[in-house]
Amino acid sequence: MRPIRLSWFSVVLVALVLNYLGQGAILLHDPASAANPFYALAPSWALYPMIALATAAAVIASQALISGMFSLTVQAVQLGFSPRLQVEHTSASHMGQIFVSSINWTMMLGSIGLAIGFGSSSALAAAYGIAVTGTMAITSVLFGIVAWTRWKWAPWRVVGLVTAFLIIDLAFLFANVAKIAHGGWFPLVVGGFLFTLMITWKRGRALVGERLRKSVRPLSVFMKAIAYDPPTRVAGTAIFMTGNVEGVPLALLHNLLHNKVLHRRVILLSMQFEQRPHVPEAERLDYAELDHGFHRIVARYGYMEEPDVNEVLARAEALGIKVKASESTFFLGRESLIPRRGKKGFALWRQRLFAFMARNAQPAVNYFRIPPHRVIEVGQQIEL
Repeated sequence: MRPIRLSWFSVVLVALVLNYLGQGAILLHDPASAANPFYALAPSWALYPMIALATAAAVIASQALISGMFSLTVQAVQLGFSPRLQVEHTSASHMGQIFVSSINWTMMLGSIGLAIGFGSSSALAAAYGIAVTGTMAITSVLFGIVAWTRWKWAPWRVVGLVTAFLIIDLAFLFANVAKIAHGGWFPLVVGGFLFTLMITWKRGRALVGERLRKSVRPLSVFMKAIAYDPPTRVAGTAIFMTGNVEGVPLALLHNLLHNKVLHRRVILLSMQFEQRPHVPEAERLDYAELDHGFHRIVARYGYMEEPDVNEVLARAEALGIKVKASESTFFLGRESLIPRRGKKGFALWRQRLFAFMARNAQPAVNYFRIPPHRVIEVGQQIEL
């Protein structure tokens, strides 16, 4: 962060202030230059070099935007605001270097559509103004929330600083309100659409989790049952992926109900995501050896980290349990979602939207990097 602060205050901020003061000065001297004050700053012979420089700056800025979108998308997935997406890691040494194909294509098609729809950069200025000033205002509010809840700043300090920021931000935002009818509506529609998708996914996952918790059997009761009436045990290791660290995975219950067997070694594996960017190495893994050949592993990840089953099992080996993903059978639950009318707080159209998003989410096999030829999926129906 220190290099960023130094470069900002010593170079970027100075350049911006000089540029904007220069544009203001030339407008005062020649009001006719309002058509394009930026290029009017340079002499006529420097027009094309300025265009080349502006184009290069736009390309650099677009690369930063694309990388930022990839990162934000992955973090939204980890925080439970987006379905799983296919993420490709482009570097073996840097975790943050990623590529999300679906987001890349979406941005490409959106950029082409914007260029065709608005026709010119001047027509696009209204949409740009609303997007930028709206982002500034929202960022100030979010800063206040973080300062109050996370950094534990005094209320008077938070309110005073945020109020100072919002006076400036809202002045710019309200100055652009008149542009909503002339293209400023576009970022509002896109923002509203994305917000609807995110809260629908969050709400839907909460409902699914609630339904699953109601049908989960306590592990202690299950252990007593198999001790009283031992099932047939077969050779090998079965790994049941579960989001509930207390109960018995439904995939395990269904497998035992239909196949009447249990593997000699059963691992209950939970991959949890916390609302912090990174989890310290000492807190990464919890391991407990249970009765009757059962083991429980809980792996924790921050929202800027990528889950990897092979890495978890390698860490578990250091704790005394030797198991390889390529020699184990993974059991995954697969829910079929059924929308229903009359659900308070979750309209039928949102239920159908959530079901559509769930059907198109990246399979857990790819997301957790599980060997696909070692997976058995156990399905069940869930009414929303």
